[in-house]
Amino acid sequence: MKVHLQRAGNGPPLLLLHGLVGSARNWQQNIDFLSLHATVYAIDLFNMGESERVAGLDAGLKATADGLAALLDALDLRQADIAGHSHGGAVALMLAARHPERVRKLVLFAPANPFCDFAHQAIRFYQTPFGSRIARLIPWLPRRLKATALSRMYGDPTKVVKGTLEGYTNGLQVPGTMDHILHILQSWFDDMRLLSGVLSRLAEKPTLLIWGDRDRTVGVSSAHRLQQILMKSQLLIIPGVGHIPFAEMPEECNRAMGDWLFDPQPVSLPNTAHKAA
Repeated sequence: MKVHLQRAGNGPPLLLLHGLVGSARNWQQNIDFLSLHATVYAIDLFNMGESERVAGLDAGLKATADGLAALLDALDLRQADIAGHSHGGAVALMLAARHPERVRKLVLFAPANPFCDFAHQAIRFYQTPFGSRIARLIPWLPRRLKATALSRMYGDPTKVVKGTLEGYTNGLQVPGTMDHILHILQSWFDDMRLLSGVLSRLAEKPTLLIWGDRDRTVGVSSAHRLQQILMKSQLLIIPGVGHIPFAEMPEECNRAMGDWLFDPQPVSLPNTAHKAA
């Protein structure tokens, strides 16, 4: 299939993976900074954004992770750093578990994980025939309703900058997009069980976890459970911030990513860091 990506900069490769609903445009406030240090590949994940739509594509975590390994081959990249958000963070974890030699370091922004049940009720609803029909109406809702939904992802809704909403909504009306999202939701609980079974493989993988303490989608309490397994992880919790820290507090997150990925000296963050907004 054809995969759309935005490439910028020179240096060690860094892949950016967006969440369940989104695109490469979600990283608009991060790419310029990161490209000073790395060759950045902001990916429109399979069947999302401006990437090609392929009917019947396996939407599970394993298949998506294997597809990203094939994408690394196509880009002639032996190894890369991976940054992922929400569902994209779960994909990054599965990629690192199944293809550990392809992933140098991870940066995970509130990754979907087996230890959080915040969204379980909504996922079960969308798994029903009625919920599926409701989900297919979402791309056609008025813009103001979509903007309201996005603002709930922020601790401070005034931090939503121009163009952010379009990065999440522009591809939704493309035929096949909602089918793919619903397929992800149909396999959600099976995928989380699979992810739980392979997390122990990542005990030695250097991982930076970044969370907002006002995250209503992936609870910050699950970050501590992840840390117990990811022995070489560090956790940055940003006060007052919601589910999309890299967009709500881009300068702080850019500095944290830069220090973690590119600083030749060991990062001096404590095991759990609380920084003032």
